[in-house]
Amino acid sequence: MPNKVKQFLEKIVKEKAPGPAATFSALHMLRAIELLAEKHVGRNKLAKELGIGEGAVRTLISRLKEAGLLSTSKTGCALTSRGLDFWRDYSKVFRKFSIETNELTHAKYNFAMLAKNCGHNVKSGMEQRDAAVKVGAEGATTIVLKNGQLMIPSVSDNLLRDFPNAAKQITGLMRLEENDVVVICGSDRLDLAEYGVLAAALTLIKDCHQ
Repeated sequence: MPNKVKQFLEKIVKEKAPGPAATFSALHMLRAIELLAEKHVGRNKLAKELGIGEGAVRTLISRLKEAGLLSTSKTGCALTSRGLDFWRDYSKVFRKFSIETNELTHAKYNFAMLAKNCGHNVKSGMEQRDAAVKVGAEGATTIVLKNGQLMIPSVSDNLLRDFPNAAKQITGLMRLEENDVVVICGSDRLDLAEYGVLAAALTLIKDCHQ
């Protein structure tokens, strides 16, 4: 499922349409779906939340409508039943949490993304860090639950011992199981912190499964 989510989002973004090329990415698509899963949102508000222009958000809305994920009305934009199903499938694997300052967070805004059963897709953690930095976040730290122990590849084989505050926050926020991944990402801008953790998460969906 997860790999299909990424491929579907990227397909929507790349589809040719009259006018200039799309000035938004799969991250904007995913963030839009996330926002609309919570409540109806007007076009202007959606543009502001996503940090893109009104022209770009009109195209984004059009693409999501064509895909059957979104509907529009006088009250704003909302997910269709298909859109809600899409979000539920995504949320079975990926769950985002706001996280407080700890030994691994140094920015004003920090998020932790839980990626269920994706540990086999983690190498050194550099892929997640690079993806986060590419979209403007300060960086990312990748944590894996391996053999019952939280660890950071090439950094720590025991998170609780080496970074106790971070370990306690993570285990207090989410229920972890073997092979789960947690990516922590931050920025002094809220939008970049959120896009950073989403970008890092998308590197983990090669063949994740429940």
